[in-house]
Amino acid sequence: MDKICIKAGKRAYQIIQDGGFNLDYVTTYVGPAVGPRWLIASGFDLTLLQNDVLGRKKSVVLCGSSSGAWRFAAWPQPEPEKSYRALLEAYIALTLRRTDTPHTLLRSLMDVVNAYLEDDALPFALTNKKYRLAIITCRARNLVASEMRWVQQIGLGICFVLNAINPSFLYGFVERVVFYNGPKPPYFCLRDDFRGQYVPLSEINFKHVVLASGAIPLVVTGVRDIYGAPKGVYRDGGIIDYHLSHNYAAKDDEIILFFHHQERIIPGWLDKKLNYRRPAGDILEHVLMVYPSRNFIEKLPGGKIPDRDDFMIFIDDPTQRIRTWWQVVEHSAPLGELFLELVESKKIKHVVERM
Repeated sequence: MDKICIKAGKRAYQIIQDGGFNLDYVTTYVGPAVGPRWLIASGFDLTLLQNDVLGRKKSVVLCGSSSGAWRFAAWPQPEPEKSYRALLEAYIALTLRRTDTPHTLLRSLMDVVNAYLEDDALPFALTNKKYRLAIITCRARNLVASEMRWVQQIGLGICFVLNAINPSFLYGFVERVVFYNGPKPPYFCLRDDFRGQYVPLSEINFKHVVLASGAIPLVVTGVRDIYGAPKGVYRDGGIIDYHLSHNYAAKDDEIILFFHHQERIIPGWLDKKLNYRRPAGDILEHVLMVYPSRNFIEKLPGGKIPDRDDFMIFIDDPTQRIRTWWQVVEHSAPLGELFLELVESKKIKHVVERM
């Protein structure tokens, strides 16, 4: 396969090589906090939705922060494909201005949320038995809770130093808060090593939670006092849970599906420049990771995956950015079909590599 790469952790690899693997093994689908890079996952997501291959025998947890949460919030809606495409439309059309402030950007992002999540559909989404959401946010503390830019910058600078020493030191400045729907919290929230709180999603807080999970520090104003949750300022969940940082498998035969834009997995947002920082080994054991090949990326417009810098690069020519992003979505459309073909034909055992 020259378009996608597939890697698996120790246990996932063993299940695939035994020859009985199918997508009913998947109990959690993880969406990383990757900004506009999520656009490359759109074809993969839509293929899974259209073919109805997840959650056929038991509920699947859709867990994500930031853009991962935004993607997955469309899945439990009454018309998930319609909601997902509405997200694509609104997100790609989002235009930044030189006069924008964190407050105006928050309002713009709320417009995107309203464009794909309908109020009268939320009761259906919250009782969806096929898909269970787990949306990760961060409740900011101390300096990181300030909306004064220079104060927040100092707070994040301190966080970077503390995180480099020991990630657990971050909890003096940010607290993980997971919002979920369903009869009980997701398994990873009940593990002994989980640090944070978990709060039920409701019709009242649903949109505010999605918005908060994508409220990028320094860029977007935080969301204050979410209903049903501890009071405070809520920001991008990727600060703590950037790509993959939990063991989601409750049983030995469970597979954690993870579509990523690159091979490297970074636990937290502040780990980006710490090349030695990787998820713990037990976190990866059940993971089945799919990501685009270098050859595929080189053939994208500009030879790259969209990222947040594009907003500023094309700030005076948003039409060009919008056109390019739609081209990326079009190029990425076949990735899900390629993956499904490998799974259904059992050829996946010949192409999967050990993580």
